[in-house]
Amino acid sequence: QDGTLELIFAAYATTASASTSLIMQLLKHPRVLEKLREELRSKGILHNGCICEGSLRLDNINGLHYLDCVIKEVLRLFTPISGGYRTVLQTFELDGFQIPKGWSVMYSIRDTHDTAPVFKDVDVFDPDRFGQGRSEDKDGRFHYLPFGGGVRTCLGKHLAKLFLKALAIELASPSRFELATRTFPRITLVPVVHPVDGLKVKFFGLDSNQNEILTGTDAMLGATV
Repeated sequence: QDGTLELIFAAYATTASASTSLIMQLLKHPRVLEKLREELRSKGILHNGCICEGSLRLDNINGLHYLDCVIKEVLRLFTPISGGYRTVLQTFELDGFQIPKGWSVMYSIRDTHDTAPVFKDVDVFDPDRFGQGRSEDKDGRFHYLPFGGGVRTCLGKHLAKLFLKALAIELASPSRFELATRTFPRITLVPVVHPVDGLKVKFFGLDSNQNEILTGTDAMLGATV
């Protein structure tokens, strides 16, 4: 039972959380979405608003540097889980307090991202902070740890990032999406980061000329993520 719950939490709930945060940030920051589209067009992945056949290869996706920055920034600001547990292997002292060997301790991912001195304007969604000119995540060993750190780093981190990149590419391709409610939902942090009552989004299909594809009725495809 414990193993099943851990699999559901680690492999599903966290990815669903990050996916929802990604969609929300692209809705809030259309300039980021357009810059992402520009990168996809420059790499030959997006043409006339459509994904080019055979272009979604692993090497092509890994070569999308701005997309990587977007995913990193989503995970910095909206890390799905708040922290992790470790067992103390050797007694040590921290800020005048002695932590004995054998104790279980919890480290906070969210607080680390909020207080790490390497990040400037921590509350601002700014994918460029991870670009080559700034590389804010490179200035320390444990300042950026959405997947944990050390030998117990999440085993699925590469698969999770690939999934998020594939989702971002799909969102930037032949469709337009917008918030289906008047305001963005309130975010809660437990058990994972997620919007209260879900994130309601309307999706519109687009043709090769970027015109909306009209349907036989006024109903539009709606989704809650």
